[in-house]
Amino acid sequence: MPFQIVRNDITRMHVDAIVNAANSSLLGGGGVDGAIHRAAGPELLEECRTLNGCGTGQAKITKGYALPCRYVIHTVGPRWKGGSRGEKELLISCYRSSLELAEEYGCETVAFPLISSGAYGYPKEEAMNVAVDTITSFLSGDHEMTVILVVFGRTDTALGQKISADLREYIDDRYAEDHRDKRNARRPDAEEAVFFSASDYAVHDIPLAAPAPLTASSLENRVADLDESFQQMLLRMIDERGMTDAQCYKKANIDRKLFSKIRGDVRYRPSKATAIAFAIALELNLPETEAFLRSAGFALSRSVVFDIIVQYFIERGNYDINEINLALFDYDQSLLGV
Repeated sequence: MPFQIVRNDITRMHVDAIVNAANSSLLGGGGVDGAIHRAAGPELLEECRTLNGCGTGQAKITKGYALPCRYVIHTVGPRWKGGSRGEKELLISCYRSSLELAEEYGCETVAFPLISSGAYGYPKEEAMNVAVDTITSFLSGDHEMTVILVVFGRTDTALGQKISADLREYIDDRYAEDHRDKRNARRPDAEEAVFFSASDYAVHDIPLAAPAPLTASSLENRVADLDESFQQMLLRMIDERGMTDAQCYKKANIDRKLFSKIRGDVRYRPSKATAIAFAIALELNLPETEAFLRSAGFALSRSVVFDIIVQYFIERGNYDINEINLALFDYDQSLLGV
């Protein structure tokens, strides 16, 4: 996928390059910087000594040595000083400079930490917004690269107090409503008395009509009556909305190779996350999304957290796939596009 968020140790990521949130000396330090130097071995420090440091917002590259990656891209994030001293612009530059350097060295997969959000004091929610916006802006251009944001705790992906509280209430309400419906369906009201006789449990032999024989012509008719396939519906909707293929699969956070596979196979069956990602990219309302999912053999449920979160955003007309994925990630759900 073009953009992913994972909880992991960045020193264990099997990618072409990992990004190190370094200090200006590039000679190691605490946090992510120290962990990367320890995992890479002393050769990394020796090469870093030859680079003569690095300015804030800039990036430099070294070999990965003992790390499971080819390269380490070192970038120096800004220290938070209240937000009025160019911190955001410098942080954006960290991500862009690192991505451009990765592309220059032919990297197809790159893993970032959340730069400046530790000892440098950049507020985590704002740091996350800068990271997501900058990475996705880069990927929306003519760049075919998979970028992974590696975080440790839930606080790294805070959605903001208002949306988090509203989403939690929405999920709780849907769960309560669904469970109440199920209880009512399973048992009668307390005031009602229901009696069963033995005949209610008996198995009766009821003659059934024999199915009509399946001939070649009837089979052809049944095939002709099949609904539009997922692939056919997807391509039709892309055309109806005046989108290009690239605009659609990038907005859906889908890899170009996967989209090519879908376009070439009328019987392609996507995962549920992939189907919903395209529904988000096409900005389908809830009934349209339900119909679209049915073409792939899926449905939305009120008893599945993943589905409830998706419904929450669609009902509010919020089709920002990154914001949806942050919410899904916070609830330990699969991400869209994966």
